[in-house]
Amino acid sequence: MLVLLPPSEGKAASGRGAPLKPESLSLPGLADARAAILDELVELCLADEEKAREVLGLSEGLRGEVAKNAELRTAGTRPAGEIYTGVLYDALGLATLDTAAKRRAGQSLLVFSGLWGAVRVGDRIPSYRCSMGVKLPGLGALNAHWRAPMASVMPEAAGDGLVLDLRSSAYAAAWKPSGEVAERTASVRVLQSRMVDGVEKRSVVSHFNKATKGRMVRDLLVAGARPKGPAELVEVLRDLGHVVEAKAPERAGRPWALDVVVTEIH
Repeated sequence: MLVLLPPSEGKAASGRGAPLKPESLSLPGLADARAAILDELVELCLADEEKAREVLGLSEGLRGEVAKNAELRTAGTRPAGEIYTGVLYDALGLATLDTAAKRRAGQSLLVFSGLWGAVRVGDRIPSYRCSMGVKLPGLGALNAHWRAPMASVMPEAAGDGLVLDLRSSAYAAAWKPSGEVAERTASVRVLQSRMVDGVEKRSVVSHFNKATKGRMVRDLLVAGARPKGPAELVEVLRDLGHVVEAKAPERAGRPWALDVVVTEIH
């Protein structure tokens, strides 16, 4: 099983480990695309703080993120699973998993990134700020920049098993499964269900979405679940206590659509 996760806007500080070693990152087929973004991002942030802040969409209060990016090559690193923070990663709680579940996380979780393309949670990276929605002056929109290298690398990364896609739309635009890979992909959204004047209303709410996805992945890792495809995933999630509604693709080459319905987050 391969689980595709979005990153988090907020990130922990860079660690005290050795500086970035690009050649050590997973998915080496993305190396050239990573290098191109890293070079331009560092140069931009070193040369013109105001322009960098504008390009990155940073408020005055986030001015320090520009300096952070300028030092990406020399900053300390820590595992990506420690760098990414926020609601989803708090609910996932990688640090509190037992040894076996941590091993499964290292094998199955892939975090998409505007800067790195995608990394595994054990890959050592520095803290950075560069969302997939950024348009760098020399490279253009990052989601478009990633499409060709991702199309080359991701089918092999997906292997022949289930792909559980939990990415937000901005990151999903960098790689869309196609063909037989899509047919064993389950794309998930989380809906909050509430009663209004005796009628059920469902809506997408960011906190519910992120927290539920984190809890769902944690449940799968702790249980040691290895569903072989979307239909089996639905059954596993229901056994784990999740309310899931599934829609099989209407034609070949399309992913399954799964709705996970929640009323509250514990």
